[in-house]
Amino acid sequence: MDRTQKEQLVAFLKEVFDDSGLVVVTQQSGLTVSEVSELRSDARGNGASYKVAKNRLAKIALDGTKFEALKPLFSGPTAVTTSVDPIAAAKVCVEFAKKNEKLTIVGGAMGDTILDADGVKALANLPSLDELRGKLVGLLQAPATKVAGVTQAPAGQLARVFGAYGSQGEAA
Repeated sequence: MDRTQKEQLVAFLKEVFDDSGLVVVTQQSGLTVSEVSELRSDARGNGASYKVAKNRLAKIALDGTKFEALKPLFSGPTAVTTSVDPIAAAKVCVEFAKKNEKLTIVGGAMGDTILDADGVKALANLPSLDELRGKLVGLLQAPATKVAGVTQAPAGQLARVFGAYGSQGEAA
């Protein structure tokens, strides 16, 4: 890799770090090409990206970003998973690490908050942004449904009472 390619990679990584809401640093030793391809595919499918980068270049790209405190995590065979959604990258890494012990979560950062491996795992257990939106819509619709049911209930009860009186009058 010549100097211009390195500069382009650093610029690309810097842009990725600036646009990301979450960065997860992992170590992968012994992952096969097909396993890495599967991980990349899972990441893309969930709105995240997985990138293997040279530690020295990644540390240079971290300079001046909100994730600058992650520099000490870059040692050994590392890779970076990033996402705009603050949960997607964590979910992808944790799910893949459950299936494949060759991938180890080292840590991560969400904004200015540095996370250890347990913090990333805890973050992965939270519902995603889409799941939260669905729950919120359900909560907003529930009161309207209940109000409609309550307003219709008295009319239904009155109709039953009138019907009972009417049937008593016919029987007499």
